[in-house]
Amino acid sequence: MSAELWLVYLLAAVGLSLTPGPNGLLSLTHGACYGFRPTVCTVSGGALGFLLLIAASLAGMGALLAASEQAFTVAKWLGAGYLVYLGIRVWRAPAPEIAAAGRAPGGGGVRGLRLFNQGFLVAVSNPKGLIFFAAFLPQFIVPEASFLLQLAVFGGTFVVVEVTYELLLAGLAQRIAPWLARYGRWFNRAAGATFVGIGAALTTAGR
Repeated sequence: MSAELWLVYLLAAVGLSLTPGPNGLLSLTHGACYGFRPTVCTVSGGALGFLLLIAASLAGMGALLAASEQAFTVAKWLGAGYLVYLGIRVWRAPAPEIAAAGRAPGGGGVRGLRLFNQGFLVAVSNPKGLIFFAAFLPQFIVPEASFLLQLAVFGGTFVVVEVTYELLLAGLAQRIAPWLARYGRWFNRAAGATFVGIGAALTTAGR
């Protein structure tokens, strides 16, 4: 994969992470309820879940793309179309309800394993993540390249971006929560416009 395509993938990963979603919201609320250090377990569980989703996507689509140029073209347009669709949905979405989302019962004595499991399950059960990776990864896969190498590049890039973002939310939870409650609609519009722009750019991407 060229450096230019990796930068497009990096921008898409940043865009997906910045879009208000269940894992980011969970990290934000856990940070507000339990503090930064326990929320590291939440973020770690989500990172493992996203890595498994990416591994499954890579394992299932590499052979198909190696055999069919037409499949690559279809996947490219599906991925671009999904990003535009996601951007429109995010643009129109209301501000996130921070106080009501992701709140775990019993703030005292929260076990790290329970927070880890919550982060993992939210990641692997998120339809947005499943559809995104299934639609978006094919245009970046190099069939001749090592599976482990591509998993390290794609999975590593996304996980680093997502972990950085969620830890930032957890660390600044007390300050960000009131801001999102007030300006969350504008944040959604900025993220939505970014997705639409990336989707339009991907229609010109070549193998």
